Amino acid sequence: MLMRSTGLGKTELRGKIVGLIRQQEYLVLQVETIEPVKWKIRVAICRPDIWQVIKGVLRWKNMKLLFSTKWRTEPKHPGEF
Repeated sequence: MLMRSTGLGKTELRGKIVGLIRQQEYLVLQVETIEPVKWKIRVAICRPDIWQVIKGVLRWKNMKLLFSTKWRTEPKHPGEF
């Protein structure tokens, strides 16, 4: 997973999702960055946000990616995102 923040300028973070837990009315996505620093990032997602994610995943363009056979290789860098 690649992450960027406007607060970090052009710094790009590499990380991985390590958990998804329910905490009251939120789903908490737990991410650990690997480089250039080791951080634990948590994102609390409420119901309207969850529906946005579900709707985004169900778009045809995104569904094609999920069912693609390209999962075996490391993807090319997405460029500016």
